Amino acid sequence: MTQSIAMTPEQVQRYSRHIIMDQVGSQGQRKLLASKVLIVGAGGLGSPSAVYLALAGVGTVGIVDFDVVDISNLQRQILHQHDDIGRPKVQSAKTTLQAYNPDVNVQIHETPMTSENAMEIISQYDVVVNGVDNFPTRYLVNDACYFLNKPLVDGSILMFDGQATVYLPGQGCYRCLFPTPPPPGAVPNCSEAGVLGAMTGLVGSIQATETLKLLLGIGESLVSRLLLIDALSMDFRTVKIRQNPKCPLCGAEPTVTELIDYEVFCGLPSGLTTHLG
Repeated sequence: MTQSIAMTPEQVQRYSRHIIMDQVGSQGQRKLLASKVLIVGAGGLGSPSAVYLALAGVGTVGIVDFDVVDISNLQRQILHQHDDIGRPKVQSAKTTLQAYNPDVNVQIHETPMTSENAMEIISQYDVVVNGVDNFPTRYLVNDACYFLNKPLVDGSILMFDGQATVYLPGQGCYRCLFPTPPPPGAVPNCSEAGVLGAMTGLVGSIQATETLKLLLGIGESLVSRLLLIDALSMDFRTVKIRQNPKCPLCGAEPTVTELIDYEVFCGLPSGLTTHLG
């Protein structure tokens, strides 16, 4: 991580509830101010993750998205408001985050995440938070983070269900769980099956918490564990996940050694632009 920096008197007051915690303190808060986190997708999961990381004082928050705000987004995507309809999501996100905390340097990447730009974008950050709901981008971000040795905080939601985990370099990856994607159309996304809006806040907040723990070097992360949430029964459980020695990316004999055409890999037409959240 980047070296810690000095705080102003205003920052000491702003982050006082962090600073009085033994697990954070002034040194930890300075670490956060010097850290850089990338949010992939300014949608349902990216919204609460970005807001809480900005409020926590993460110095640089990057946002990758190419979509514009639609009225159907407003049921769950708290980065955007009614007046933002039709506005690029990254622009709306920057306005919201800087309104919450002018300390934060918001770097926007108004572009689809592709095999051509993923390595360059992700290399600028300490931790990556996945907020996407499509398989091509999930595999792309996973692979790029592995090649760049970057921690990936992963989350997903659908209807009343949520999942979250952390992938650390050398300790497993998304492909260990899902070596190949499901057939196109086999798994519905939120636009097809729906999602309870509050679920995005729940899982996104968990992703923000896991990111802050990684940046601070505290606690026990969700690495090697998959958190499963059933909101209808309000049941939380974790299952252990292990690195797959036959994983095509991080296994003993990898077959994926560079970024590929992820649309074709997922059975979609090559060059298709997929939404990020």
